[in-house]
Amino acid sequence: MTTTTLPHELTRAISAEDIAAYERDGATVLRNVVPMEWVEVMRTAIDRILADPGSASVEYTPGGKPGRYYGDFFVWMRDADFEAFIKDSPMPELAVQVMKTQAAHFFYDQLLVKEPGTREPTPWHQDLPYWPVRGEQILSIWVPFDRATVDSGVVVYIKGSHRWGKMFAPAAFGKNTGFAEIYARAGLEPLPDIEAERDKYEILSWELDPGDVIIHHPLTLHYASGNASATGRRRGLALRYLGDDAEYDDRPGTFVENQKVMALLPGFAMQDGDKYVGQYFPQVWPRDS
Repeated sequence: MTTTTLPHELTRAISAEDIAAYERDGATVLRNVVPMEWVEVMRTAIDRILADPGSASVEYTPGGKPGRYYGDFFVWMRDADFEAFIKDSPMPELAVQVMKTQAAHFFYDQLLVKEPGTREPTPWHQDLPYWPVRGEQILSIWVPFDRATVDSGVVVYIKGSHRWGKMFAPAAFGKNTGFAEIYARAGLEPLPDIEAERDKYEILSWELDPGDVIIHHPLTLHYASGNASATGRRRGLALRYLGDDAEYDDRPGTFVENQKVMALLPGFAMQDGDKYVGQYFPQVWPRDS
């Protein structure tokens, strides 16, 4: 499907109050910013990917268990509609405004789908420990393509946790995925058992309609339950954008040690302190004229 005629502009402006909430709390909801034309295109594109999983994809739901929890990475590199969404939709403009950066490069996308009846949660985690990147201008945008509720597994956040001054050991999203051994090499402090003491924290949670997004800081702790809905799907896409000060961080225990992920990036050879540029991390703002 061609996406050249779809809207490039945000459905509404990002306000100073939106940005202040993000900076203060580490996460906030932005209502009605994704045009519905893009939502429809991406619903079809996601179902196309689910029918033809990528080489680095992960089925987090064990065989024989109900539902399906599917994860995939760098999907934009093999699907034209995903590529158009990360480059030509309003998402780059949103990222630039929130990060307060002059330019933006795309880091990577992560598709996370939980079909009805899926029991597997997404564990409490921060994003940054998984990634070989450092800087202040790093943004995650979580885009739902179905109505997202507490029952269906909307992402929730610990208010202000991005300001704790800590980076916790990454958690593997599923057993026997090969990631746990990599993350152990990071040598970071274990994450406290948040679920066991959930009432100690102020949890941010929003129900979302298609067109809404959540933006969050890479150090904000977040979690999503399984999808307890009998009929409601939870198709979500996490987009990661990098601003002017982001650079490669050559610390151990990040996704560059996963062979399946790196097979998607042949010739990858970044050094500590390098800027994210080139074919794998395209500039998305300013847009090409």
